[in-house]
Amino acid sequence: MFTVMAPIEVAELRARLFLLVLCLTLWADVLHFAAATIQGYIGDRDIICPSVCRCDEDFIYCNDRGLSSIPPLPPSASVLYLQNNHINNPGLPTSLEHHLTVRVVYLYDNELDEFPVHLPPSLRELHLQDNNIRTIPRSALARMPLLEKLHLDDNSVSTVSIEDQAFADNPRLRLLFLSRNHLSSIPSGLPASLEELRLDDNRISTIPTHAFRGLSSLRCLVLDGNLLANQRIADDTFSRLCNLTELSLVRNSLQTPPLNLPTAHLQRLSLQDNALTHMPRGSLDGMRRLQRLDLSGNNLTTLPRGLFRDLDSLGQLLVRGNPWHCGCNLRWLYDWLHARGNSITVRGLTCHGPERVRDMALKDLTSQMEECEVVRTAGNRGGAGVSDSSTTLSPPQGSLFTLRSKRPGLGLPDSGLDYTLGSSGVGKSLALNVKPLSHDSVRVTWSVAQPTSSFRLSWLRLGTSNDMGSITETLVRGDRREYLLTSLQPGSSYIICMVPLTASSGGKGTVSGDVDSDEALVCAKAETSDFSLMDGGQKEEEDSQQMTTLPLAGIIGGASAIVSLALIFAVFCWYGHRAGRLSTRDHYSRSSSRKSKNYDDYIESGTKKDNTILEIRGPGFQMTPMAACPPLQPKPLREDYIIHTIFPSNGTGLYKGANHVTNTGYGTNRGYREGGIPDIDYCYT
Repeated sequence: MFTVMAPIEVAELRARLFLLVLCLTLWADVLHFAAATIQGYIGDRDIICPSVCRCDEDFIYCNDRGLSSIPPLPPSASVLYLQNNHINNPGLPTSLEHHLTVRVVYLYDNELDEFPVHLPPSLRELHLQDNNIRTIPRSALARMPLLEKLHLDDNSVSTVSIEDQAFADNPRLRLLFLSRNHLSSIPSGLPASLEELRLDDNRISTIPTHAFRGLSSLRCLVLDGNLLANQRIADDTFSRLCNLTELSLVRNSLQTPPLNLPTAHLQRLSLQDNALTHMPRGSLDGMRRLQRLDLSGNNLTTLPRGLFRDLDSLGQLLVRGNPWHCGCNLRWLYDWLHARGNSITVRGLTCHGPERVRDMALKDLTSQMEECEVVRTAGNRGGAGVSDSSTTLSPPQGSLFTLRSKRPGLGLPDSGLDYTLGSSGVGKSLALNVKPLSHDSVRVTWSVAQPTSSFRLSWLRLGTSNDMGSITETLVRGDRREYLLTSLQPGSSYIICMVPLTASSGGKGTVSGDVDSDEALVCAKAETSDFSLMDGGQKEEEDSQQMTTLPLAGIIGGASAIVSLALIFAVFCWYGHRAGRLSTRDHYSRSSSRKSKNYDDYIESGTKKDNTILEIRGPGFQMTPMAACPPLQPKPLREDYIIHTIFPSNGTGLYKGANHVTNTGYGTNRGYREGGIPDIDYCYT
């Protein structure tokens, strides 16, 4: 029995096992389906995009939608385009700081009044330009420690509204744009990692020595459109920027390039639209990597010999908008340009004088330049010759910061000795006269015995020792007889010297100062006054001028008052006469309403033989005189009149009274009857 039942039990056991496996398989399929469903639902949630935006993978485009707040964003968003909306600070949700995948946010051209505080900490680049942000708090920037680029152009940020050490928690910040704000000075506490700084179109007027301290990584500095002048820039301001490759100082008030510019890595230097009057020799020395130099829109007439001796890499020279005087003073530049050939592009080097070469390019003045003789020395580069009398010039910079310069090689009087120089100097061929005009300006005039091509004008501020003082030199056209020195030190003594660059008999220009400087050099001494003395002198002059002009002012004032009174009286008389004429027109009607007329009244009113139509001031009547009647007598007389009733143009008639009498002797007026006017009425007066 046992042997028979064993196969049956095994079969049942197999069937049960099969059912169990089948159930387990089905249950596994159900669980797998449920898991897949849940996973698909979560995946769908990851790719949800706001209905008002457009999504392209992790790029969310919500710009130009008129939004006032930021809609819910998918967790995978990395770049948010939210510009050109109406988003304000309450429209920034606090949940935005939980999106840890966001790297770039564009929020420019919105309505933000404060710096946003709920931005993701993973942010690398933030665009906030074209808003109305006024302050930059440190706490808001500390929430973004990975920030590398910050754009705050076109806002209302001022120097005092930037919190102290505001960028201390942003060690990776490389780019900072603060253009077109309300800054009056360079912001302090800038991070050492900064590579590009733009502060153009602000109100910056002063740059102290410590302004760029610690910014050794800075490569690009833009200070266009500010209020910078040489006297308010410290001598060592830019020398600390050892890695600077681009410096832009466009649209300021510079008279010369700033001192001690960085030379090691500078590639682009922009100085256009300033007030440059000369480029001191040595101001571009050491700039062997300079590729682009822009001097357009200034007042340069010449360039000193040897200015470009180190500019081996210069590829663009932009000098348009300057009154260039193309004489022998630019022969060296002519040779330098021809030596460089096609390796350099020059724009705007067009002659403004002399008249025979006006509007001609310097590079085309071959025949004119061959007439010039240039003193060459060994070791000159690029065809530029430097004579032995070359000087080391220092620009007029540093009224707040003093620069110590080397003693120039030009034969000027020694500042340490007591020379008996006056306000004028006379040489063999030149008479020089100087006159201080204000605390910082001196007028220089001169006369020459024979025409010259140009003059070399130099002025030296006397110091307290032989090693002090700064000298400046410029070339003046030969047809000028006057020059104004500005931006001088108040209360200082200056020695002003001039050397004529005469033309020799052979027709070639020679520098008389190089041949016989002792004979050609003429010097004079001038002293600028102090501010206090100038103020007192100006007040005395103003008082004297007021006392002198007081009688004349009284005469002019009295004459003006008389003329004004006469005009007022004439207008008053004219108005009274006109009012009188108008009042006589209603004389009859006004008098008749008050009392009855007598004989003289009728005579004066002109009704005796008046054949014209008389108007009665009552509406609706017109009185026409009949044929001539006998003269009026003192006694009451009877006169006959025809009174026509004047009807409206619509033809309606007036009511006739019961006492109406028709005079058939006068006939009827059919023209009036057809127009809606009744027959003639007869009455007596």
